[in-house]
Order: sequence, then C-alpha cells, then structure tokens
Amino acid sequence: MACNLEELRHVPLFSLLDDEELAVLATQVEVREFAARQRIYKLGEVSGRAYVMLSGSVRVVLLDDDGQEVVFSEPRHGDIFGFASMLDNTEHKTSAYAMEASSCLEIDRNDLSVLLSRKPMAGLDMLTVLAREIHQAQQIVRERSAKSPNEIIDEKETFGARIADRVARFGGSWTFIITFIVVLVSYTAINVILRGRAWDPYPFILLNLFLSMLAAIQAPVIMMSQNRQDTKDRVRSELDFDVNRRAELEIKEISRRLSVLTDQVGDVEERLRMEDQERRAGGLRS
Repeated sequence: MACNLEELRHVPLFSLLDDEELAVLATQVEVREFAARQRIYKLGEVSGRAYVMLSGSVRVVLLDDDGQEVVFSEPRHGDIFGFASMLDNTEHKTSAYAMEASSCLEIDRNDLSVLLSRKPMAGLDMLTVLAREIHQAQQIVRERSAKSPNEIIDEKETFGARIADRVARFGGSWTFIITFIVVLVSYTAINVILRGRAWDPYPFILLNLFLSMLAAIQAPVIMMSQNRQDTKDRVRSELDFDVNRRAELEIKEISRRLSVLTDQVGDVEERLRMEDQERRAGGLRS
C-alpha cells in the first residue's frame, strides 16, 4: 500500500525533509497492516527493514541475561523501531509484536538509498535529527549520574514531610531528652512544693494527659519520617544498581578488549616463531 505524504511529516527522523524529499521517500516506502498478536520481526532475524508506527499498538521486547523477556519499548505514532539493525543489515536484537490491529510504514535500505541518490542533502537532515537525539540522551545520562539520592528526594519533598523530618530529628536528640527531663522535674517539683495551691497535684493527672497527647502525635510523625528514610534507601539502592550495572558493562568491555589483544599478541608471537624457524631452516640449508 502506498504511503501518504502527510504521514511522513509526523516522523521525527524525517521532520527536516522538504516536500520534494518527502515525495521521493513516499514513493518508496509501503504501509503494512498487522493483525493482533502478529509478529512483525523476531530476535536474530536479518530482515533489512525498519518500521514506523502509524496506528494501533506495538510492543518491542528483548531477552535479558537470564533469558527472561523484557519490554524494551512501546512505540507511539511516528516512532521508529528496528532502525539500527536495518542500517547495519545485521540481526535484530529485539522482537516486535502487534498487540492489536496496527499499521506501520515499512522502510528498507533501498528506500533510503534511492532517497539519498536523488536528494543527497536529505542524509544530512536525517543525521542532524539523530545528532539532536544523541545530545538529548547524553544530557539525560549526565543529569542522572550527577544527581544524588538526597537531591532526587528533595525535589519531591512536601512541606509536611519537611516538618516530619525536623520533628523526628529533634525528638531523637539529646537536646530534646535533656529539655524534657528538666521540664518534667520542674513541673513536678513546683506542684509538690505548692501542695494545696498546686494546679496539678499528685498523681499529676494533667501532666499525664499532656504526655499521652504528645506520644499520640509524636509516634505517627516519627513513622512518617521513617517512611521517607525508607524511600531514600530505595532510591540509593536503585542508583547504586545503575552504577554497578554500568561498571559491569565497562568491565565486560575491557575484558573483551583484553581478550582480543591477547589473541593478537599470540598471533604475533606465533608468526615470529614461524619466521625464526624458517630463518634457521634456511641457514642450515645454506
């Protein structure tokens, strides 16, 4: 099915193309219809095609290190999926399924080749869009790695949460304990000395009422602060996991490069050994 020119205008990758460039591309790409639960492409398949979401619902999944299926993305209108594998002409690293009846634009390497052969500047426009997306991704990673757990929590902190933290911090300090003891001793001492004129004689019923009210208010406030501390711990653990994950990937990459270097050094040593043996054999013959 031929593609409508207006559909291409909503694709971010083609947003900088002019009308002539879009017209050339529209004559090349095709609209594909997929039924519900139909597979669009599978992991490991070399199809040489990418797809642009038009309507319906598509889910792109991949397999993690444990062999579990993980949802990678759910493309929205105008989003491209399977694009990197199409450009590299390599195996798909993900699988894509239509969750309901869906329409997608199908693009292959030949479509882009025809466009670039007729309109060479279109390649620069698409590279400009990709460069902007790379810069946005780099900015997200930079902001993510620069934030501390406390900053992330403070961004969502409410006025009541700040009060709960201050109350819990003061209630668990020596200042509160000493002040509380001084107030209790002073209160009871004054009422004992005044005897018949005391406003709260022994057994200090009014004082017990105040203490009960204080405990009733202080307990939930401390629990609120404890819940916030649990949230901070969870954010810290998530950030630590991200850091550890990146470190693990970097270590794997270093190990891979070391393995390649070791193989190359072994090849060089083997070649030098063979050349040395050839020289010795030539010397013996002479």
